[in-house]
Amino acid sequence: MSGVQRVLVLLCLLAVLPLAQLAQAQTVVTAGPDSTQVRQTAVADSSRRTEKLLGFRVTRPQKAAFLALAIPGAGQIYNHRYWKLPLVYGALGGVGYGLFHYQSRYKEYVKGKQEYRTVYGPGQDPYVEGTPLSKLSGANVSQEIRSENIERGIVFYRRYRDTFIAYTALAYGITILDALVDAHLRDFDISEDLSLRLDPAALPSRTAVPGAGLAVSLYWK
Repeated sequence: MSGVQRVLVLLCLLAVLPLAQLAQAQTVVTAGPDSTQVRQTAVADSSRRTEKLLGFRVTRPQKAAFLALAIPGAGQIYNHRYWKLPLVYGALGGVGYGLFHYQSRYKEYVKGKQEYRTVYGPGQDPYVEGTPLSKLSGANVSQEIRSENIERGIVFYRRYRDTFIAYTALAYGITILDALVDAHLRDFDISEDLSLRLDPAALPSRTAVPGAGLAVSLYWK
């Protein structure tokens, strides 16, 4: 698995966590064998309680989001979700390294293009024969290279640099969203009177014969 694929896996994990937590706020309660009703979980106390932050009264979700915005991972620490820190720093570190790498290579090729034009005037398109690699600012290219190869390298590294800028913004936003959602659900109580059961279910089908499946039912004792 390449470095880019690992970063994408971490981003997917970070994106799924807040969505999974939001799903806990709505539960399906089955009162009996033939009746099903949807119960919306009451508003968490954490959204009403306030704490001080920089002299202002803010709710817990607001404080968690602000901390996550100011310092990556601080929102997760505030919510006591320490096990999420490796995911947060792994994702941000991965996209940060990718951004640094592609930006560095992009700058090398841009500088190499400038030096190329200094050695060979505009309109010329010779092979760079016998020119040391230092003339191209250490770019990973052969000593016999045409100017369009430098342009190709600039376009390549600029595209991946811009992609990792988007990845970095996405990872940063997901960490803030995760801290916000986690703070909302921090004080939710799961009653001991709840039970979970798998039941057979008939699934809708385009044919006359319905499909067979399983339904997860949450029972209120």
